Amino acid sequence: MSKFAVIDTETTWSDAVMSIGLAVADSETFDLVDKQYYILTPYKDHGGMYSHALYLSGIKPDIEAPREKAIRKLRAFLADHNVAAMFAYNAAFDYRHLPELAHLAWYDIMKLAAYRQHNPKIPPRAECYGTGRLKRGYGVENIYRMLSDDRSYRELHNALTDAIDELTIMKLLNHGIERYVRI
Repeated sequence: MSKFAVIDTETTWSDAVMSIGLAVADSETFDLVDKQYYILTPYKDHGGMYSHALYLSGIKPDIEAPREKAIRKLRAFLADHNVAAMFAYNAAFDYRHLPELAHLAWYDIMKLAAYRQHNPKIPPRAECYGTGRLKRGYGVENIYRMLSDDRSYRELHNALTDAIDELTIMKLLNHGIERYVRI
């Protein structure tokens, strides 16, 4: 696999996907190769916890369309990049919301980021379960801050910026792609 993708979704109050961010990366360097941002109509107008972030900082969608058309474009974009592996932070959430992408191999970034044995930046004083997983504070924002030492970092809750931030977490963890376990 020469490339992989990181995906993030934002949902409405009724749990419908209203936006999808996609970051395609090189499997060796974890460098961003390409990105796409999809806003789904009419769901963008249904309201959600992060509706305010849909067009944050002037970010414009590559595609603003009904779900069926957006997914068709997204699948074509992945095919153009020959992507067969999809990564997400708490991947089960995105996987459940995007059954049209079930043909891909899905991997969870959190399965490495939230565990002491895989994340050397977890402080010794942090409370962990016997499995090594943090008991609290293992969301994207906390893990990003921990790995980057950037205490001012704030997760924007824009699907595109979040997907890119999750790719950055993978790069900062510095594990080879083979270390991630399929969900």
